[in-house]
Amino acid sequence: MGKKGTPLGIDIGGSGIKGAPVDLKRGELAGERLRIDTPKPATPDAVAAVVDEIVDYFADVTDDSPIGVTVPAVVIRGTVLSAANIDPAWVNTDAEALIKEHTGRSVTVLNDADAAGLAELYYGAAKGVQGLVILTTLGTGIGSAIIHEGRLVPNSELGHLEMDGHDAEDIAASSRKDIENLSWEEYIERLQRYYSMLERLFSPDLIIVGGGISKDSDDFLPHLRLRAPIVPAQLRNQAGIIGAAHLAVDLAKK
Repeated sequence: MGKKGTPLGIDIGGSGIKGAPVDLKRGELAGERLRIDTPKPATPDAVAAVVDEIVDYFADVTDDSPIGVTVPAVVIRGTVLSAANIDPAWVNTDAEALIKEHTGRSVTVLNDADAAGLAELYYGAAKGVQGLVILTTLGTGIGSAIIHEGRLVPNSELGHLEMDGHDAEDIAASSRKDIENLSWEEYIERLQRYYSMLERLFSPDLIIVGGGISKDSDDFLPHLRLRAPIVPAQLRNQAGIIGAAHLAVDLAKK
């Protein structure tokens, strides 16, 4: 376990809520991760109660250090403005105030893909990269993070760009490969169209691919024909926890 006063990162997902203390010098978890199933329905109070349980579990290590929490939603100044894979009751909820009320602790809330982007920026594939970096997470949907010259441009939601009259994530998310039983060849064709569109719109210097499917990146990334390099995320499923803790500490200093 980490030292007393170690920051805590908590990642709220559609199926599970995961938390761990984070060693920000090394960019890795400072102890075992705790995972608790996301309550059904995933209302703000029900989820905040689970977050409180995770905070209590790590209380000996984290003491009163900052807490960073990710949600699969647009977040502006602590307030949730959308709801993907969580209950619609989250919309317009001041998540930072709610979680602070439950935990009695200072909390920073941010979008889950943005947290992954920050983790890759400080510790992973985007570290030291100049210019424009786009991270996408391929999963149930498509999350995204835009980083320009080392600064995050939050809440980009590039999974909702239009493809064939639909949200891009309804065509190119990794869940579609399973739902439609697509071969790698068929799925790669969809990814090629999606990432070609991102290139036309943004001209990135680097594209990073995260999400569970990134562990199979050798099966699809080498087949994509793009101008920019496209590489797998390095921090995998720990990225949200690490990025959330990093931002919480960063903001606590200001």
